[in-house]
Amino acid sequence: MSKIQWKGSTLLGPIPPTMVTCGTMEHPNVLTVAWTGILNTIPPKTYISLRPERFSYDLVKESGEFVINLTTRQLVRAADFCGVRSGRELDKFALTGLHPAPAFQLSCPLLEESPVNLECKVTDIVHLGSHDMFLADIVAVDVEEELLDQNGKLCLDRCQLAAFAHGEYFALGERLGTFGFSVRKKPKGKAGRPKRRKK
Repeated sequence: MSKIQWKGSTLLGPIPPTMVTCGTMEHPNVLTVAWTGILNTIPPKTYISLRPERFSYDLVKESGEFVINLTTRQLVRAADFCGVRSGRELDKFALTGLHPAPAFQLSCPLLEESPVNLECKVTDIVHLGSHDMFLADIVAVDVEEELLDQNGKLCLDRCQLAAFAHGEYFALGERLGTFGFSVRKKPKGKAGRPKRRKK
């Protein structure tokens, strides 16, 4: 295998094309953010990175709140639109048919059409260069009940979540394994003996 070398860039994929809601229920806004991820488990922390010139930047900075809404296959077109149009110039909710809904812990709205919403409170702002990173605690997670099985386990595969890689959107597909499957011991039969094959 031979490789060529390019200068450093943001070529990481796939990444989540999340739809971030902010503002208020009276004046909501939604934008698409791919510069996001998980930073810590306890307490649960995340971040979004925004350009200071974006309309949502001041909304998030002034309120200290935002909601990360996971994007599904069905929401990809709306997510793309919300990433290339500004709430300063138009009402993205009206033009996409999306609906703001009250969050449980915040004053800013969440996205009704998204099956999973992460309610976030900003704790720090880090100036990085082209973007500022808003570090935040995830204070609540809102999940559609239909995503839970009979035991209350979350089945994210039912969402048909979308991914973004190098300018293209993809729907998540085949499951290749579960966390820890590479080191998981095979199940044994009674008394710790391996199960026998049926003839």
